[in-house]
Amino acid sequence: MKKKFKMENLDCANCAAKMENAIKKIPGVHDASVSFMMQKMTIDAEDDRFDAIMDEVVAACAKVEPDCKILR
Repeated sequence: MKKKFKMENLDCANCAAKMENAIKKIPGVHDASVSFMMQKMTIDAEDDRFDAIMDEVVAACAKVEPDCKILR
């Protein structure tokens, strides 16, 4: 399943790259992209575990930039 999410308070392109790399390492994630310019994130992950994977994605992003919010 592929979904797009709006992000708030993503402050720099370097943080976006770090988030993208962390998300790609999560088991069940097929692909991910985080766009600093568009303040958007695209996740392609397993359908049956998507909600659990998104919880891990939120946690991984919070480690990189605690103020950043993913609007679900």
